[in-house]
Amino acid sequence: MNGNAEPWSPGHILVTGGAGFIGANFVHWVARHHPSTYLTVLDALTYAGKRASLAGVPADRLTFVHADICDETTLETLFSGRQTDVRGAELPPIDAIVHFAAESHNDNAIDDPTPFLRTNVMGTYTLLQVARRHDIRFHHISTDEVYGDLPLGGVTRFTQASAYRPSNPYSASKASSDHLVRAWHR
Repeated sequence: MNGNAEPWSPGHILVTGGAGFIGANFVHWVARHHPSTYLTVLDALTYAGKRASLAGVPADRLTFVHADICDETTLETLFSGRQTDVRGAELPPIDAIVHFAAESHNDNAIDDPTPFLRTNVMGTYTLLQVARRHDIRFHHISTDEVYGDLPLGGVTRFTQASAYRPSNPYSASKASSDHLVRAWHR
């Protein structure tokens, strides 16, 4: 960024997984620190998401959509049509996606990796395709688990330059989604 450029500021963010613990905290942070930014939260409300996590976010700055990130029809509707807020006022178009949505419980992934592959890989793919078609900024949230394991009490730490070494179905699915995002970016 050159010294004269204004920092980019989104007018309307789609937050996937925004009713989960980390996603909801992000939504609250944006609502507090960026009062001119409108938020749409898309969440399937599985074991990790609770609608109550969004309590306190001003209703005139938030739309909640109960849907799955693999539902391309719903995503296309969000990006293709004009949206209105609870008062009927037209909203600015979504200009950024912040992607928190994921299956995330390791034990569940060991018992049945299928939902992890569907959500974390195919869901990310679906979002990337929609973002590409509509030229939407895309921010992907990952996990340190893509780097594998470190010894307890060791001095070694992961960095962004660490090699990927996923060690369970959850971390493998998140590593896959990371690689998809890098490929779409390139």
